[in-house]
Amino acid sequence: MLVAHDRVHAFGDDALGDHDAVALAALVRAGEVSPAELARAAAARAERLQATLNPVAFPAHREPWGAAGADPAAPLFGVPTYLKDNVDLRGLPTGQGSAAFRPRPAGRNSGFTDQFLSTGVTVLGKTRLPEFGLNASTEFAAADPVRNPWNPEHSPGASSGGAAVLVATGAVPLAHANDGGGSIRIPAACCGLVGLKPTRGRLVANDMSRKLPVDLITDGVLTRSVRDSAAFFAAAERYHRNPALPPLGLVEGPGTRRVRIGLVLDSPLAVTDPQTREAVRRTALRLESMGHQVSETTLPFDAAFADDFTLYWGYLAFLIALTGRLTVDRSFRADRLDGLTQGLRRTYLRGMLGTPGMLRRLARVKDSYAGLFQAHDVILSPVLAHVAPPIGHLNPNVPFEELKDRLERYVAFTPVNNIAGGPGIALPTGAAANDLPIGVHLSAAHGDERTLLELAFALEADQPWRRIQD
Repeated sequence: MLVAHDRVHAFGDDALGDHDAVALAALVRAGEVSPAELARAAAARAERLQATLNPVAFPAHREPWGAAGADPAAPLFGVPTYLKDNVDLRGLPTGQGSAAFRPRPAGRNSGFTDQFLSTGVTVLGKTRLPEFGLNASTEFAAADPVRNPWNPEHSPGASSGGAAVLVATGAVPLAHANDGGGSIRIPAACCGLVGLKPTRGRLVANDMSRKLPVDLITDGVLTRSVRDSAAFFAAAERYHRNPALPPLGLVEGPGTRRVRIGLVLDSPLAVTDPQTREAVRRTALRLESMGHQVSETTLPFDAAFADDFTLYWGYLAFLIALTGRLTVDRSFRADRLDGLTQGLRRTYLRGMLGTPGMLRRLARVKDSYAGLFQAHDVILSPVLAHVAPPIGHLNPNVPFEELKDRLERYVAFTPVNNIAGGPGIALPTGAAANDLPIGVHLSAAHGDERTLLELAFALEADQPWRRIQD
């Protein structure tokens, strides 16, 4: 493990080197390295990081999952990775980041897990998330937090914080993440990664999302390179393609089309900090220099949307508390849920009579979102309203009303895509004065991940992302 300027990473002279997933898969196909060698190197890197950054919930380093039974012709065959600890992998526990129950080994894979494995990856274990993915920082009421490798005194984002740490530090080139309010894009922004939240329905539905009246959860991956994100979605599409969406295929580089980009600097919900605002402006200028048309616009959402989202957020906590013994585990105890989950549950109980109206309004967000793309092809905005906060700022032990206010002032852009179901990508184009990454966010119309990936390729080629090991 190397530590420099408060950064922590695991890059070194082993089988992984500093290759991305596409490069590693090519080495495996050429016979220059084996999946077992890559798995051993990745496990060793992750184990060196665990004491400092705490990203792994349940390791399976001695018996990795996937390599022995995977199709050698799968595009990512042999690439080591991790699953987030809120999807089932047969034989490993699913802990959901919670101390409210005793996790037991899952008896089957979730539907998405099978799609994930179909790409050829080797799963080495499961990554930490905050309790049931409800927080925007991977912190716990009575356990050590997951820490940001660019500066361990700061948050890595959430709820896919453990996954982000393993990718940013070089332990693995990509890792599973999912996103119910920004949790692919938020840790990407905090940890200097690429994070694409796909259109709702692009991948096999998450087990939980099938049960929700408004399906806001989508799965994906966190990566260090745009081509790894593109390769994953192309590989996943070989297993399942939703006929209701345009096929994505393999996006291999920048597009030739010049697009209309709407620039959003502020959210109706929070004031964007100066460093984040500057990172978004600079990205807009770069896109203009490539020939794209950029004009300022605003989001058609206001504080009423925030109120509805918060009530729905509380509804999720209420469902967890109410049904946990049936849907999570028979050992589940609602009184052991953390302060954030309990506070969200109380928020819902106070406003539950407004549920029918809230659901009707959230269902209409899809149409308002689609209207954005009549005058624009893409919306450029911040991912977050401010730079990754220090550990403790979003801890679930913070008094609930204060914590809720902090979260709403931080996560002020990403939830719209979850409710509307549209795609969004976080790209690490900026850096704060304290060296922490700053991410920018690109959104597109439903089904148009291709445009987002093409723009991401162009930005990466124009100015490669910062490397934590430099």
